[in-house]
Amino acid sequence: MTAVELSIVTPMYNEEEMIDLYFERVQASLEGVTEHYEIVCVNDGSVDSTWEKLAEHAQRDSRIKAINLSRNFGKEAALTAGLDMATGQAVVPFDADLQDPPELIQTLVERWRSGFDVVLARRNDRSRDTFIKRTTSSLFYKLIDRISDTHIPENVGDFRLMDRRVVECLKRFPESSRFMKGLFASLGFRECVVGYSRPERLAGETKWNYFRLYGLAIEGIVSFTSLPLKLWSYIGAFTALGAFVYGIFLIVRTLISGIDVPGYASLMVVTLFMSGLILTCLGMIGEYLARVFIEVKGRPVYLVMDTIGLDLKQEQKSDL
Repeated sequence: MTAVELSIVTPMYNEEEMIDLYFERVQASLEGVTEHYEIVCVNDGSVDSTWEKLAEHAQRDSRIKAINLSRNFGKEAALTAGLDMATGQAVVPFDADLQDPPELIQTLVERWRSGFDVVLARRNDRSRDTFIKRTTSSLFYKLIDRISDTHIPENVGDFRLMDRRVVECLKRFPESSRFMKGLFASLGFRECVVGYSRPERLAGETKWNYFRLYGLAIEGIVSFTSLPLKLWSYIGAFTALGAFVYGIFLIVRTLISGIDVPGYASLMVVTLFMSGLILTCLGMIGEYLARVFIEVKGRPVYLVMDTIGLDLKQEQKSDL
């Protein structure tokens, strides 16, 4: 049996409108790259006909592999499932919405064949995104780059090419709370960057809203830096120092001017400020504690219900 040279890994959630166009574009792009490829699609608990359509394509073409998760585990978990079961010497995570042009895969493979272990695809033009999304994305990448020990490149998503040995290293990361962009960036190896412009989504609707993007940003910050916890230690120390200085001031003023009845407004301001400070601090601690709670339970990242073209006995993340 001929070894698979290239694996395309695509998580899918309610993508029935995109599937036919997805395979048409991706397979047409791969024909000029290599004959020995596989497309590993992961159905992440879709409630439409995504799995049925995947099954039809997989039965017509043995190079298409399909994984059906038992429920919706989220994109990061679905991507992990696909990477675990991909067998290619090079692996490309790829979204089903075709906003990352599949024609760029040929360039990624050429760079890989020239000796690079990781080839990043960077979006040079985000003018099609809303102003709020561009601004918040830029602020997030600048923030996490400053506070994290791991450099996460700006405007680089999951779309990239990774050599087999890079993927094997990635599979050794045991955490259940997975921020894949951070995990990818933490691997190292020899890498290069290929720029491209991202088009609009051709069909269907995006599954990401601002609340989910906010949650992903918090996941990335909490997963890759402990600075927020240290920061609150400094805030607490400075607040305590300020309270001590203010207390000395009140004592001195009372000794000089006599007893002064404090005002209700100033008392409420101090009380509300300190209460807000304490609750914010507890919330930040809670974010980290929640991750510890999740990791200690050791539940699997995903559960596979069915596969087509793959061995269901392949390693899952059930031993975490």
